[in-house]
Amino acid sequence: MRLKPSSIVKAPSFRSLLCLSVLAGAAGCSHPHTELYVSAEDGGEVVLVDADRGEVTAHIPVGKRPRGMKLSRDGKLLFVALSGSPRGGPGVDESKLPPADRSADGIGVVDVASKKLLRTLKSGQDPEAFDLSLDGKTLFVSNEETAEMSVVDVASGEVRAKVPVGHEPEGVSVRPDGKVVYVTAEADGAVFAVDTSALKVIAQIPTGPRPRAVAFSSDGGTAFVTCENGGTVTVFDTGKNTVSGSVTIPPKAENGPKPRPMGAALAPDGRTLYVSTGRIGSVAVIDVASRHLTRQFDGVGARPWGVGVSADGKHVFTANGPSNDVSVIDTSTGEVEKRIKAGRLPWGIVVAPAH
Repeated sequence: MRLKPSSIVKAPSFRSLLCLSVLAGAAGCSHPHTELYVSAEDGGEVVLVDADRGEVTAHIPVGKRPRGMKLSRDGKLLFVALSGSPRGGPGVDESKLPPADRSADGIGVVDVASKKLLRTLKSGQDPEAFDLSLDGKTLFVSNEETAEMSVVDVASGEVRAKVPVGHEPEGVSVRPDGKVVYVTAEADGAVFAVDTSALKVIAQIPTGPRPRAVAFSSDGGTAFVTCENGGTVTVFDTGKNTVSGSVTIPPKAENGPKPRPMGAALAPDGRTLYVSTGRIGSVAVIDVASRHLTRQFDGVGARPWGVGVSADGKHVFTANGPSNDVSVIDTSTGEVEKRIKAGRLPWGIVVAPAH
């Protein structure tokens, strides 16, 4: 007999057969999710967040005051700065703080696959930020309290050199060619350029007040430095190590609080730089080519600090310390799509590679 068209069952596609042959949700059958590593400074952990689902998927205990983070070049390890110095901040009387626990200082090494802390490397005193050499064998770490940059051998876990870099060093970024590492010095209003081979300072570049983070253009020829107390982003030429401009981030209201540029993240296409502004709760959007502020995403969260961008450039993420959450922001509209609770005092964000 002849079947009606509606009764005919089509042969399943190869992809359908493949998905039926494995457990639901296995790789290749489920939609990939954007994962975020968030350092919870007051919680002593790294929180793994699924930004698409809007949920926390893991808590990884790492040690005291986790702040700066970096993934290894192959994406298999997550490095996180740990500090035994008590948390202070603007206006805090440091003489009334508890004593430091120097045994807690170090760079924690987390295995991404097992989500466990493997070991803790030495780091010098009170590490906050760091970066990796291109070969992944060396960490360059800022030591704010001793005005140094520690050079850490990843394999041995030992500090093999220390370089004086100015007072209150903060942000650390290796130039894309790997030949120079830049360290911001908050108290000096400058960035120190250090030759990664000779381990000597080769230039001191003036910036706005209280420089924080350094981000590079895609070709590495231009660097952008967030300046917290200046409400500006200093721009310099990395070949000449000379200032080439500045971008001002204005307050939202004429007599309102001033922006405090903190973190910086470059969009995957290299055209846009996103800068978190701290207490005014916005993300500044800077056109890299023209070096102009194009817009601000307002109301993104309470004191956004750490900032990251999705692999497709469609979302920006901020770590909002006082409200203990992470914001997911649509870059086309500037609107916050969701706020995700992410431990106590979220500080930094690392966007996991797409897989």
